[in-house]
Amino acid sequence: MEEKLREYARLLIEVGLGLREGQTLLIEAPVECAPFVRLCASAAYDARCREVLVSWRDDALMRERYLHAQDDVFDEHSAWHTSMLNDLADADAAYLSFSARDPEVLRGVDPTRFRRSQIASKKALAPFYDAVLKGGLPWCIASMPIPSWAKKVFPELPQREAMSMLWNAILTSMRVTGDGKATERWNEHLSTQEERRKKLNDMRFKSIHYSNSLGTDLTVELPEDHVWRAGRAETAGHQRFVPNMPAESIFTAPRRDGVNGIVFSSQPMLLNGVIVDKVRFILKDGKIVSSFAERGRDVLDAPLETDENACRFGEISLVPFDSPVSRQGLLFYNMLFDENARSHIALGRSNPECIDGGERMTDEELVAHGLNHSVLHADFVIGTHDLAITGTTADGCEVPIQQDGLFCL
Repeated sequence: MEEKLREYARLLIEVGLGLREGQTLLIEAPVECAPFVRLCASAAYDARCREVLVSWRDDALMRERYLHAQDDVFDEHSAWHTSMLNDLADADAAYLSFSARDPEVLRGVDPTRFRRSQIASKKALAPFYDAVLKGGLPWCIASMPIPSWAKKVFPELPQREAMSMLWNAILTSMRVTGDGKATERWNEHLSTQEERRKKLNDMRFKSIHYSNSLGTDLTVELPEDHVWRAGRAETAGHQRFVPNMPAESIFTAPRRDGVNGIVFSSQPMLLNGVIVDKVRFILKDGKIVSSFAERGRDVLDAPLETDENACRFGEISLVPFDSPVSRQGLLFYNMLFDENARSHIALGRSNPECIDGGERMTDEELVAHGLNHSVLHADFVIGTHDLAITGTTADGCEVPIQQDGLFCL
């Protein structure tokens, strides 16, 4: 296991960030993850980074804040955190964040507090998010277990065994075996993704249609100058990195006013730290006109009201049903993994890179090209074993992209 963890740490530094000599690295992680963060720092120094800085998070303290802090604090963002992240946008720095949280840490919290805090955060951290979305710095979101999360995934096991099982599931998803060849496997995987991405871009689809036995019957029109993206990205300075690990999806942005039909979630989603399940959206001209959830219905409405465009879709992602994440048959209760198990769609914000030249455009220009602009970006999974995805070209030719949840293009 020690060898696997060291291999995983090297993978994040070398492939996830493509860390360069002399570069500063900021790591944000839960306090429970200190031992593995130390391995990542060691790998970064082996890559001759300038300095490793660490910012810690704690679920329990975050929950206490949302429950008991004075109300006005949720309309502002702390100056120290604002300065720390925005400074990265102006420095030769890299950013590594670990997604590990109790899936229901915010259960019972007033959802309006979370929404207001999210809006304040996005506003204060605008330079940082602009750099993230437009190639200003290399960044990677990965994961490691914490006890509360592990017990949610494996509730029948003692805590220590649950942690071990979740570590194994994460390492399997990351193609880490302890043989030192994870980087080689990832380069092969990223090359396969790149080939599929190029095929999708060459087709210049006008629209995409989704259907399955759950009742999904959704047509998604694409911007004329849309671009499909995959696992690997590149900064403006040509530093190659992988923003999300695992990275099984190939994605683009829908036309913000061109989504019509009905779509059902195929597994639970997390919204504001609360589990929402069996979700259904009906859309007309890109806008959600009806929403429903069998579980968490009261939580579903608040994110859709984050701003005027939160009720539109910002991303469509194609994921093969046989990905290493999916083959394990687990519900991770963490969208970093669950969205890489099956095809998914995101509410809210579009990625500027999904438009040709979008990295150099203003928000207003991106909207004019058909992309959606919102504070919210929330993924929900729609993929099933019988999902059919068909693309239609400008001349009306229909091309199968996925059948029975697997790529056929």
